[in-house]
Amino acid sequence: MSNRNPLPFAITHRVRDDCVCLHAQRAARALARRFDEALRPAGLTNGQFSLLMSLNRPQPPGIGSVSALLAMDRTTLTAALKPLARRRLLKVAVGKADRRARLLVLTPAGRSLLAAALPLWKKAHAEVERLLPHSADTLRAGLRALC
Repeated sequence: MSNRNPLPFAITHRVRDDCVCLHAQRAARALARRFDEALRPAGLTNGQFSLLMSLNRPQPPGIGSVSALLAMDRTTLTAALKPLARRRLLKVAVGKADRRARLLVLTPAGRSLLAAALPLWKKAHAEVERLLPHSADTLRAGLRALC
């Protein structure tokens, strides 16, 4: 039996240093923590803020369009909706044209909370953009190209 490791330790360093996926995951976790902290005074996480903001539309969206926008599967989205619905920040309504459809309605309390949270998000967002070594627009374009 050979004692040679088919994966030399040097490859670990190469993946650590070069893996775009690893760097994106680390950055996503760091950003999530930063925005969670910024939104804490409003009683929201960054995920809840994004979900509620995705409901701020002229017409209530369906679960499918929100799950597509947030890149979440429907089951995960449904689980994320429950605590917000319990807080009466949104409600799930039955579609008028298709009674099987579920529409996500931002309540007045949800709109008020979003309005209160927006300045917190804006401040955190501006701080993040200042930290970037390159244009935030370039970063956004690169990230969108991966989707």
